[in-house]
Amino acid sequence: MSYEMIAILMFSAMLLMMLTGQRVFGVIGFVAVVASLALWGTGGQSLGFSAAMKLMKWYPLLTLPMFIFMGYVMSESRLADDLYRMFHVWFGPVPGGLAIGTILLMVLISAMNGLSVAGMAIGATIALPELLRRNYDKRMVTGVIQAGSSLGILIPPSVVLVLYAMIARQPVGQLWLAGILPGLLMASLFVAYIWLRCRLNPSLGPVLPPEELATVSRAEKMRLLAAGLLPLGIFASMMVPFVNGWTSLVESSVIGALVTVAAAVVKGRFTREVFETSTRATLAISCMFMWIILAALAFGAVFDGLGAVRAIQGFFVDRLELSPWTILIMMQLSYLIMGMFLDDTAMLVIVAPLYVPLVGVLGFDLIWYGVLYTITCQIAYLTPPFGYNLFLMRAMAPPEVSIGDIYRSIIPFVAVMVVALALVMAFPQIALWLPQTLYAR
Repeated sequence: MSYEMIAILMFSAMLLMMLTGQRVFGVIGFVAVVASLALWGTGGQSLGFSAAMKLMKWYPLLTLPMFIFMGYVMSESRLADDLYRMFHVWFGPVPGGLAIGTILLMVLISAMNGLSVAGMAIGATIALPELLRRNYDKRMVTGVIQAGSSLGILIPPSVVLVLYAMIARQPVGQLWLAGILPGLLMASLFVAYIWLRCRLNPSLGPVLPPEELATVSRAEKMRLLAAGLLPLGIFASMMVPFVNGWTSLVESSVIGALVTVAAAVVKGRFTREVFETSTRATLAISCMFMWIILAALAFGAVFDGLGAVRAIQGFFVDRLELSPWTILIMMQLSYLIMGMFLDDTAMLVIVAPLYVPLVGVLGFDLIWYGVLYTITCQIAYLTPPFGYNLFLMRAMAPPEVSIGDIYRSIIPFVAVMVVALALVMAFPQIALWLPQTLYAR
């Protein structure tokens, strides 16, 4: 059997087994180990063990539980309440100001947790009821919260970029730096869209009444503004020492976790329940990610041994005579299609053994491609029928917000994300300038 047929058989077997409803890491790991035994006999039994040892020796993986813990402490201790109140007061006079404030809130939350689900939980519980009470259009606000929460997987400390770094064997620090400007670009495009839409149609996002704003004293405004500096302080406590070379990536993640806990303690919100819930959730998600990475490493090792990447490159470049850019665009389109049915980690694990080496062979930068992958995951989070954020919003939204409203609300924001993806593809320096500049220094 040719190597190409073996690769096709492995992918087909994996996809068929997923239809049985088994866990992603179990399916991928099973196919990898069975294929290794079939191809190399008894020597193939060491493949899974070698992947496990490689995983356990990857020191930067320690950042994963640190940032997940940060996000859950932030969410469970409700440190975001003051942040939303700050945006409520300062952006209330602007058309669509509370929706714009929600996007900015999501940016700050993203800088402290690295998970989409934390931003979604905070937005749905804090921002959504308030925006609906202020007569904001329900489709507008549900779209804002879903799109804003997706920024958590792009703006550092992104857990998805940590997963990509492990599978693609790229430095996490460079990937995080590469995600900053594209993340801020996307947030700016969201803000511009909301402001322009509400300026043209004020009923979608009415301004706060002047008499309500008059009840807030200047001292209260300044107190709330100080609360907004908290996430910036947490982010700076992690990134400044790391960028200047004073600490390693793992040490910076520990600093961020300690500062977040200290902030919750100072505010009197770090209770036993908060600690227990955050620790249990951190353990569960960290173990899930480790199993997924382990399965991906085992699957990728089989592909490396087969030389399947070279064979597929020859098929696309030599036989079909496609240009590298055409192949890259086809990859992104396949991610968008898969994102309608799979989550981000499943997509990465399924195609990473093929796509990531192929991107390198085609001559593209793997740091830049990591950002493209993450933006595509953001879009996949919002695309029906099985977009991750769509179901989270359905579970958290009040009864007056229907599933039809939720599906229609994301259309303009998906369009904005596609524009951001196109800009980063057309101008790679948007992602690469910051890591190249800082690491060169």
